[in-house]
Amino acid sequence: MKGKRTTKNVKNLTIDDYVEGILNSDITILSRAITLVESNLPEHNKLAQELLSRIIPYAGNSIRVGITGSPGVGKSTFIEQLGLYLCEKGHKVAVLAVDPSSTISRGSILGDKTRMGRLANHPNAFIRPSPSGGVLGGVARKTRESILLCEAAGFDVVFVETVGVGQSEVLVRSMVDFFLLLILPGGGDELQGFKKGSVELADAIVINKADGDNLNLAKITQREYQQAIHYLSNATESWETKILLASALNNVGIKEVWEIIQEFKEKTTESGIFQVRRREQTLEWFYSLIKETLLNSFFQHPKVANILPELEEKIFTGKLTPTLAVEQLMNEVKNENFIGNK
Repeated sequence: MKGKRTTKNVKNLTIDDYVEGILNSDITILSRAITLVESNLPEHNKLAQELLSRIIPYAGNSIRVGITGSPGVGKSTFIEQLGLYLCEKGHKVAVLAVDPSSTISRGSILGDKTRMGRLANHPNAFIRPSPSGGVLGGVARKTRESILLCEAAGFDVVFVETVGVGQSEVLVRSMVDFFLLLILPGGGDELQGFKKGSVELADAIVINKADGDNLNLAKITQREYQQAIHYLSNATESWETKILLASALNNVGIKEVWEIIQEFKEKTTESGIFQVRRREQTLEWFYSLIKETLLNSFFQHPKVANILPELEEKIFTGKLTPTLAVEQLMNEVKNENFIGNK
């Protein structure tokens, strides 16, 4: 079903309106729903959790693909070409494109809809730029919830584009089925630092911009990576990381990338690994929410708020080490109930 726009008054949506709109692939209501789950307001959080409970039975029927790579590697062009290819084949494609956040406003500063103009205008596509908010891994705080909402709205392919500026990509791996790393043609230190960490998590590596004068260098890079991955553990059990060449600008290699993703899903589903990974994703979400809830409750507690300035001052003036400050803080509040007792 193609996405459509609502004629409802979106300012006064009930929970039933949200559910009905999402299940009918209403893009306007889907956007509002994602805004709702991203909100930090307590009243919005309660409504968001009720909405998620209602739509979860309709979610899960997609392939979740994380896509990362250094700035300048061509992620947006690549995603747009792959997305257009899939849309023309009848798939519904959602792109959760996470922008770097302004350190001042915490808002998005890139604007993926403008960088993927053709895909954004396709009736089978939905692009949602969200600020990363400084979250490690370049993934918005509520990306997992947004994935579920998109799936319930009928999107059977969900791309999560990350910032790709060096943060840990483990968070991305924990919420997607297939992890794709884009790199540029080149050698030497390609397996160092950020890229090495990502290589160990990747189910496929695509050497993008493999065209023109870069083509020979891209082929050399491909051979180097094919040799290197034999010394690394597989990112997914019983699946060897694939190394492909592509030119998103010239629309070359896009079909082959999708074929690899399909092959991955078929093989891991047959072996049961796909289902295991989905269960692990749910547990990871569960434990991340526990940590987030405890942390927020701790710092929002009045007693903690009163003690912190004094401890900070003692640390700044060298009267107290951070370790002793933590011990003192915990001794002060160890008998406090932080959940629901503020």
